[in-house]
Amino acid sequence: NIVADGFSMAASNYTGTKSEREEYDRIRAYEEHQIVHDRAGEIEEVREIYRAKGFEGADLERAVEIITEEKERWVSTMMTEEYGVPLSERSPVRAAGGTFVAFLLCGVVPLLPFGVSPWLLDQHQAFGVSILMTGLTFFAIGSVKSMWSMKVWWRSGIETLSIGLAAAGIAYLIGFWLRSLRS
Repeated sequence: NIVADGFSMAASNYTGTKSEREEYDRIRAYEEHQIVHDRAGEIEEVREIYRAKGFEGADLERAVEIITEEKERWVSTMMTEEYGVPLSERSPVRAAGGTFVAFLLCGVVPLLPFGVSPWLLDQHQAFGVSILMTGLTFFAIGSVKSMWSMKVWWRSGIETLSIGLAAAGIAYLIGFWLRSLRS
């Protein structure tokens, strides 16, 4: 089940990342076309973008001139300023592989206590240890996630822990409810 879910998550990430790349390519091709076929209109768009940033007079005209004198710089500026598209391109294969590995590594954590339970833990103890280990994993993921956000590490950890435990609790309750239907 973990492997199947991991593949499902990886496939979703692959598809989403691939769609982002396709959109990036579409927007880029459109901007390149516009620069060739509506040069004056595109220059005016650059002017408006930098006017909104506070440039004016000779500084504004020099900024527009610098940006529009080189096609790659011009297209990149339009991609980020007009569309808000990041210039870095993510690999769909790498995104999918990362998702799959992360899902497997984190997905096996709640099962580990049950693997050792016949030797060290009874079922009730294994369940408690599983909840604790899962909580620590969620907290660790959130703490690491803070490196890419503005949140303090422990707040990001608590947020991810709360969301993860809520999702796990809902899944557990659904499983408990489905199990009661068999009776």
